[in-house]
Order: sequence, then structure tokens, then C-alpha cells
Amino acid sequence: MKNVCDFIARWMGLMVLLVGAVSLLWPASFVWIDTWVINPMLGVIMFGMGLTLSPGDFRIVLSRPKDILIGCLAQFTVMPLLAFGLAWAFSLPKELALGVILVGCCPGGTASNVITYLAKGDLALSVGMTACSTLLAPVLTPLLVWFMAGTMVDVDTWGMLQSIIYVVIAPIVVGLLCQRFLPKLTQSIVPYLPAFSSIAIAVTVGIVVSHNAGQLLVGGTIVVLVVMLHNLCGLGLGYLIGRLLGLAEPKKRAISIEVGMQNSGLATSLANMHFAAYPLAAVPGAVFSVWHNISGALAAKFFSER
Repeated sequence: MKNVCDFIARWMGLMVLLVGAVSLLWPASFVWIDTWVINPMLGVIMFGMGLTLSPGDFRIVLSRPKDILIGCLAQFTVMPLLAFGLAWAFSLPKELALGVILVGCCPGGTASNVITYLAKGDLALSVGMTACSTLLAPVLTPLLVWFMAGTMVDVDTWGMLQSIIYVVIAPIVVGLLCQRFLPKLTQSIVPYLPAFSSIAIAVTVGIVVSHNAGQLLVGGTIVVLVVMLHNLCGLGLGYLIGRLLGLAEPKKRAISIEVGMQNSGLATSLANMHFAAYPLAAVPGAVFSVWHNISGALAAKFFSER
């Protein structure tokens, strides 16, 4: 079983890509699953993140405040501004522009820690940035979405804050408590979490793509292009910021990956919960989930061979 789970986690990018293709060409394969399933799955992924975090990970924030501050500032400025700029430059329809902005305003993705490790980056900095940006997300994500998309649609900032607390923060806290009071159970579960998270991400992509397959087949090229540019520019600018500040190579790699890889599952979840009147708003998050796992794997290979 452990070998199977390792295989699934290792080939997550390919699995997500295949699921996306199948659900696009054969929507019936996933359309029977309702979109409300996305929120519980994201909560379980966040619970798994809580199981793998430790008090030492949060102490990193206090012991290296400058590095964490640089990383989080980059996280919550570069990606939101890129999202807004790309939506404007490509004259995206309101629904798609909202979806791209949602992705840009979310915290770093949980897969970024694995990618940073494979890229021989500063893993402690990556974990600290993920933890810090996730804790800041309930406040910053709704405010940024309101600031950038409030003129296009009505943004319920308080409702989004509550949703992020329920779907992200609460499961992480429960995971931390389980780790503290049920250590043996936690140790037996943790080895299987990467595979479970990979499957959950793939299913999420399948659900969103299948429910919007018709619109994607008509205008999906522009969405894919914008998402790819968003991610690649984030990776590049994250690295450039580290370079301009004279940071060590492992830190530059960590910031690059943390900035470029978003919690696109959260973006998809928020789109389904708060912008149901704009169903295409969930599509950029689904496409980002596919693409950033592929680009992350390529970035890890590129960095590790340097």
C-alpha cells in the first residue's frame, strides 16, 4: 500500500492532467458528483496539512521574521497584481476574470513544500511561508478579492472570511490537536496523506471541469494561456525578488515556488460557495490545479540540476 501511495504522489501532475482531459472530453465521468463535495475534500486536505505541521514550523516564523515577511509580502502582492493585470490585458469576461483574481489572492499551495524540497530549496522557509500565508488568508484573501473584483461583482468579504476559517483554518487546528494528543494514530496516517491529497485534487479538477466542459471547449484556450502566464510569471518574479534582495540560492528557490504555486483548491471552493451565479469563476482554479503541478515538477527538475 505504501508503494502504491508513493507512486500516486510522485505522478500527481500526470494524474491531474489525465483526469482534467477525461472530464473535459467525457463530462459524464464526473458530472454526477455535485460541486458541494469540493469543500469537504479541501477541508480534509487541510486537516492532513495540520497533521504534518509541528510547533517548530510556526517557530520558524518567529526565528526568521525577515525571510517570512519578504515571502508573504511577495505572495500577497505579486500574484494578485498579476491576476488583475492579466485579466485586464486579455479582456477576460467578468466570470473568468473573477476566477483568475480568486486564484491570485489565495495563499500558497500545500504542494509547494514538496516541490521546494525536490528543488533543493530552503524547505524551512517554504513551510513557514505556507503556514503564515494560510493564517493570513482569512483576512487578506477576502479584502484583496473585494479590492480587485468589487467593481465587477458583489463580494461578501465577511462570508469569505468565515468560509476560509471553516474550510482551511479549523481543519488545520484539528489536525494539530490530533498530532498533539493522538501521536501514534497520526504517525500511521501521515505516510498516506500525499497520495490522498493528490486524489482529492484530481477529483476536484474533474468535478469543476466536467460541470463546465461546454464553456471550456468553446473558450478554454484563453483560460489555459492566462493561467500558465500567471503561474510562470509568479515563479519568475518570486525568484527575481529574492535575487534583487541578495538572498541565498535556496531562499530564492523557496520564494519562487511559494509565490508561483497557489492554493487553487481554495479558489475553486470560494468560487462555488460565494459566486455560484458565475459558474465559470471556478474554472481558472481547476486549470491552475492541473498546470501548477506540472510547472512545479519542471521547476524542481530545473533547479535540482543546477
